[in-house]
Amino acid sequence: MPLIPDQRREALLKHLRREGVLSVQQITQLFGVSHMTVRRDITELEQQGLVYSVPGGVRIASGVRSEPGFTAKSLVEQPQKHAMALEAAALVGEGMTVYLDAGTTMNAMIPALVEHRALTVVTNDFNAVEQLCQARHIDTVHVGGRVEPDNRSSVGPLAAATVRQLAFDIAFVSASSWDLLRGVTTPSESKIEVKRAAMAGAAQSVLVTGSSKYGTFGMYKVAPLSAFDLVITDSGLAAPAADGIRAAGTDLRMVRAEQQPA
Repeated sequence: MPLIPDQRREALLKHLRREGVLSVQQITQLFGVSHMTVRRDITELEQQGLVYSVPGGVRIASGVRSEPGFTAKSLVEQPQKHAMALEAAALVGEGMTVYLDAGTTMNAMIPALVEHRALTVVTNDFNAVEQLCQARHIDTVHVGGRVEPDNRSSVGPLAAATVRQLAFDIAFVSASSWDLLRGVTTPSESKIEVKRAAMAGAAQSVLVTGSSKYGTFGMYKVAPLSAFDLVITDSGLAAPAADGIRAAGTDLRMVRAEQQPA
């Protein structure tokens, strides 16, 4: 007897939890349905944040046990990071106090930020501080705390304690993993306090993170997507996933990277 759509989608989730990834062709054979039916099922589940489409198939959410270091991250997805950075920096006005989380996309914001005549930038990122030291007209505050060498940032209770003493017009928060169901997560417990403290002290919290990190999760939860006033990502995020995020009430802005010359 053929399964009704809800039964088929539940069965598909069970297969994905076991296999991790399935192709559209495998799913059509498993359930004896058309490619069009499989695509509809994937779209429905993706809108709910339960699965994530990949070329030719679909996958279940995958865990992240560690993050790549700053150098490795700085070499990938540069056009996307530049586009997201410009979109985020456009939210900043003269005289604001801005929190800049650690990360390569955040660092890409700095050339736009230093165009301001009056700005205070608070950050836990040593690369950001190094760049901002060249802009003497920008009031720069580094929060201190325990040093994380791979990410070239400071983390933990001491850094969070400093952040809690400050108030921000905007807090720009980065993420190594995010999705609709779990929100922003991290495999590093020491990063939680600093991110939460920045969001708690900000009039506006903005998540800036790439679409390639969507559908992954770390062990530690930072905040649901609903805790952010705005989420900025690149245009690589699948349409059903974007629809699901917006349907849940999150303001999502997707930006397209400029084509690089051949």
